[in-house]
Amino acid sequence: MTTLLDVRDLRVTYRAPGGDVPAVRGVDLTVEAGGTLGLAGESGSGKSTVALALLRLLPGTAHTTGEILLEGEDVLTMRWGRLRAVRWVGAAVVFQGALHALNPVRRVGDQIAEPMLIHRTVAPGRVRDRVAELLERVGLPASRAGDHPHRLSGGQRQRVMIAMALACEPRLIIADEATTALDVMIQAQVLELLGGLTSEQGIGMIMISHDLSVLAAHCDRLAVMYAGRVVEQGPATEVVRDPAHPYASALSSAFPRIGDPASRLAPRGLPGEPPDPAAPPPGCVFRPRCVSAQDVCAAVDPPLYPVAPDSDGRSPRHAACVHVGPVRPGPERKELP
Repeated sequence: MTTLLDVRDLRVTYRAPGGDVPAVRGVDLTVEAGGTLGLAGESGSGKSTVALALLRLLPGTAHTTGEILLEGEDVLTMRWGRLRAVRWVGAAVVFQGALHALNPVRRVGDQIAEPMLIHRTVAPGRVRDRVAELLERVGLPASRAGDHPHRLSGGQRQRVMIAMALACEPRLIIADEATTALDVMIQAQVLELLGGLTSEQGIGMIMISHDLSVLAAHCDRLAVMYAGRVVEQGPATEVVRDPAHPYASALSSAFPRIGDPASRLAPRGLPGEPPDPAAPPPGCVFRPRCVSAQDVCAAVDPPLYPVAPDSDGRSPRHAACVHVGPVRPGPERKELP
């Protein structure tokens, strides 16, 4: 398969009056053509910062290092003219909260047409037909092109955002909490639409959400973030069904399972709060909230270790926990209560 996106050692630090705040700390990700990568984690884990960094959409207070290779080109070293050419055409973003992302005083058809006119991907005489085609592709009648955003429902506005993202036929779509504000029925329709477009057109997608169940159902691979780092990654169904990192286990346990009375009547959560990014604890940053923490966890900030590697040391799953590393301290890892 062709690698569309290869993120290597991505680090993002925000400059603040009280000192620098590291929001993303050494993230590595890959997205293949026709593949979908889910990015999960609590609020403040760094998911949206990663999404915005991929196209250099972060504010001026952010300092970004590493490599973001989009079809072999490093986004972080692109000149502004080349970067403007890549946005919408090479990769596009479906932002969280379409009501705030859309211009309230412009008709939605004009907003869908704008990237096509800027990048000249469609002849001016065909723009109106292309807008109608895109609206119909996302399940809206072409007549809604003349409406302003306030005349559309939340689900319809989100579909307009998807149509805008598809306008220039990008190779990669980044969906940042694209269905958070929608009811479950519309959410299911939007997710089905995104999944269908990925498989039909062979594009890559990054789907960002705090909802592991949604990501497990619609993504090939899953990366779980905590305190600016990826703490577990691998095939989505495996990470959700049998998580190796205690944090991924806690996220999975927080969702009641249909048909399981125990999880419905006594759902398990995760006590405590994420660490202050400006002053993370020494060693493993998850240690203060981890029921499996041992003395070594205060001294070691574990890298991503392969989970159950085969004879040549390879594994489709990795977790940043000493309990899955080459030297496992103490007794076997306990499950979260």
